[in-house]
Amino acid sequence: MGSRAILLRLAAKSLLNRRLTAGLTVLSVAASVALLLGVDRIRAETKASFANTIAGADLIVGARGGPINLLLYSVFRIGDATSNMSWQSYRRIAARPEVEWTIPLSLGDSHRGFRVLGTSGDYFARYRFGRDQGLRFRAGEPFDHAHDAVLGAEVAAALRYRLGEEIVVSHGIGDASFVHHDEAPFRIVGILARTGTPVDRTVHIGLAGIEAIHADAAAGHLSDAPGDAHTDDVQEDARPPDAITACIVGLKSRSMLFGVQRFVNEHRAEPLMAIVPGVVLQQLWELVGVAETALLAVSAFVVAAGLVGLLTMLLAGLAERRREMAVLRSLGAGPRLVFGLLVAEATILTGLGALLAVGVVHGGMAAVRALVLDRFGLYLAAGWPGAFDLAVAVAVTLAGAFAALAPAWRAYRFSLADGLTVRV
Repeated sequence: MGSRAILLRLAAKSLLNRRLTAGLTVLSVAASVALLLGVDRIRAETKASFANTIAGADLIVGARGGPINLLLYSVFRIGDATSNMSWQSYRRIAARPEVEWTIPLSLGDSHRGFRVLGTSGDYFARYRFGRDQGLRFRAGEPFDHAHDAVLGAEVAAALRYRLGEEIVVSHGIGDASFVHHDEAPFRIVGILARTGTPVDRTVHIGLAGIEAIHADAAAGHLSDAPGDAHTDDVQEDARPPDAITACIVGLKSRSMLFGVQRFVNEHRAEPLMAIVPGVVLQQLWELVGVAETALLAVSAFVVAAGLVGLLTMLLAGLAERRREMAVLRSLGAGPRLVFGLLVAEATILTGLGALLAVGVVHGGMAAVRALVLDRFGLYLAAGWPGAFDLAVAVAVTLAGAFAALAPAWRAYRFSLADGLTVRV
């Protein structure tokens, strides 16, 4: 048997003999490394989730205010709009010769905690996410009448809805609403395939449906039966709204972007603002970049604290293990073997802790994926450990071996007589 195999066998048996202390050390290292990996993983997945939410859009137009706020409520369904934009302004922008397509967005209502989006049929044809992927239907088809609804995948799964069922839209975006538009229920005609974006958590209806429920509510109209609301269904463009929340604009050429943006920002009829999604998203990352750096720094210090704990454990246990080392020496083990034994033990402990941390982080993210998507609208992609995970695991393992050099050197210098001497 080679010397390395003997060394590893002795280290494993020594750790098993001190399994409680060794186990606590592994857990300490794993907890600190898991914090570092978890912070980095959540940071990366959050960026990826935000970046993949919308693609192919040149501009987003809404009421004048903060550009980040406009991006958050129009694309990510986070927060509220400060004001609306008139339908006349939207049509004026859509009629520009540089504009190839537009998607109107009307927000402000909800269904059992899920956002309701009023839009046009172009939404299903033009909206892109990820790497220029289009929306696909898992079942059904796009809405065609004022009281048709298309559900995102998460809405249908969470509420167990099927095609043909009727739902009631509520005013406001909170989980609890006191104003329900039960006089005008919507019939589910389509369910979208999962996208991993806020689209999954959205109920889509036509702009005419948005106008109808608010007009009926204002008039105090109540239908005789739930099905009566569909008897006067109209095509979605038959009743244009007075205002919308925002709109997504696609241009014929990106070279026209700044000209159209300037036209919107200088719009005299009402104060509007046009933003470039990618630019504003980068501003958002710069805004939270300081917090990201601080979290990573704190996590790195926690890892360092875990390694200091490992060093403390080795030094504290060294005095108690003098007799063990002397016995090994008396059986023929040289000083180098004793030195290597302590280094091997520390390497095994930190290696196991780092591997456990990688497993906990990826397993934990898979376990809470649905909860994070439900509460925050962020999709945490499942995958194998990446280069950063492996680099951290290797670095922590090597750092553990390096931290063991001091106690190993002390053990190396112990004499055989020193360990066999009885102290009273």
